[in-house]
Amino acid sequence: MKKILIANRGEIALRVMRSCREMGIKTVAVFSEADRHAPFVRYADEAVCIGPPPSSKSYLNGEKIIAVCKELGADGIHPGYGFLSENADFARMVKEAGITFVGPSPEAMEMMGDKLSAKAAARKFKIPMVPGSEGSISDVEEGKKIALQTGFPLLIKASAGGGGKGMRIVERIDDFAEQMKLAVSEATSAFGDGSVFIEKYVTGPRHIEIQVMADTHGNIVYLFERECSVQRRHQKVIEEAPSCVLSPELRKQMGECAVDVARSCHYTGAGTVEFLLDENRNFYFLEMNTRLQVEHPVTEMITGIDLVKEQVRVAQGEKLSFTQDDLKINGHAVEVRVYAEDPANNFLPDIGKLTTYRRPQGTGIRVDDGFEEGMDIPIYYDPMIAKLIAHGKDREEAISRMLRAISEYQITGVETTLDFCRFVLEHQAFTSGDFDTHFVKNHFSPEKLASVKPDEAEIAAILAAGLLSGQKNKVSVNQSVNTENRSRWKTNRIEPC
Repeated sequence: MKKILIANRGEIALRVMRSCREMGIKTVAVFSEADRHAPFVRYADEAVCIGPPPSSKSYLNGEKIIAVCKELGADGIHPGYGFLSENADFARMVKEAGITFVGPSPEAMEMMGDKLSAKAAARKFKIPMVPGSEGSISDVEEGKKIALQTGFPLLIKASAGGGGKGMRIVERIDDFAEQMKLAVSEATSAFGDGSVFIEKYVTGPRHIEIQVMADTHGNIVYLFERECSVQRRHQKVIEEAPSCVLSPELRKQMGECAVDVARSCHYTGAGTVEFLLDENRNFYFLEMNTRLQVEHPVTEMITGIDLVKEQVRVAQGEKLSFTQDDLKINGHAVEVRVYAEDPANNFLPDIGKLTTYRRPQGTGIRVDDGFEEGMDIPIYYDPMIAKLIAHGKDREEAISRMLRAISEYQITGVETTLDFCRFVLEHQAFTSGDFDTHFVKNHFSPEKLASVKPDEAEIAAILAAGLLSGQKNKVSVNQSVNTENRSRWKTNRIEPC
């Protein structure tokens, strides 16, 4: 391929373009009116506006994207993640248009996109499953029988989609009927598919996912695991690789199971197989994500493999450039997602202008972002500003580098999750490795962020410095003023007297 259109925006579009440029492949950006001045638009060799800000009129307009691809003579389309990345119909349209889709086949997407069909495929390879129903449940009375067999607590989950939508925890049989109706209603509203199933609720679970890569020649490898247990609203906030609780034997066992899951659907390209790990180190297949993951950089940092380049090579029909025996774990990597959200207000998204935006630098630090100082955070898309990644020789060094990087990251104008991420990284449960997906519920409250504030003298010094410098406009107080003492605070911009 000589030219690839990136059907996405922001940091992932920019990240894919950089790998393409290193491969000598030209890139095409498609963008909405809200992203006209975004860095990824300027970076691409060619760029085309495809519609108004709402994603339904721009980034989800598959027909328009394919038309641009044809018009500019692009050989392939890379979907990034989100938007159309796991849309089997779009992948099929791309293929039928004679364009290469940088991802798995539509058939593999369909099989793994439905949790029930994914479980059925994996079950043929004897992959461990969470106890529960083997198929979808539509009748409440039938569901009650399965619920009693499964035991409480249990989960009612939507077969299609994810992100916690269409999911209900049921503690007792008296609540089952109501919770099932709510799950079906939410699943129908969110995904257009009300199918639900039942599975045992694993208490104290860890979320472990395995990165796999497969080519069209039958080669499938696993690139070790990522620990993704620190979540809010069933969505990840902090990821690391490798997990600090897997033994080499368990890592190998889970990796080989992930390869079998990929084999069950004839998978090609980069994918992620997700597992739950209980307190007794038993693991259960959860689902497969048929795309590049947001957290893929931590895998790249510990393996030295550029996953985007491998995706492109596989899409071109080439064999994987490495074997399972070639892969080794090099050190430890941690990623925090920097969201424009307010942790003190139930992580509600925030919008505004990035009045101050200064990235951290230094050894072992990587920032994947799509914003610059002065840009607005749009209301139309996911509120992630950046992914901050730290790599070290071991977990302790990776965490210490991340804390240093967070102290150097200067963002004002919007609330962010940086202070929350620092709270997690400094918490004894995280540093000891004794945590699970309930970390936020068990250990975090807004008051714990507010408890660490700078003293009045520090505030006065900052304001005085701004006023003495002759600034006539707003004085911005950086998120991390005293990097040595790691002040964990920020204030609103203050008008000088």
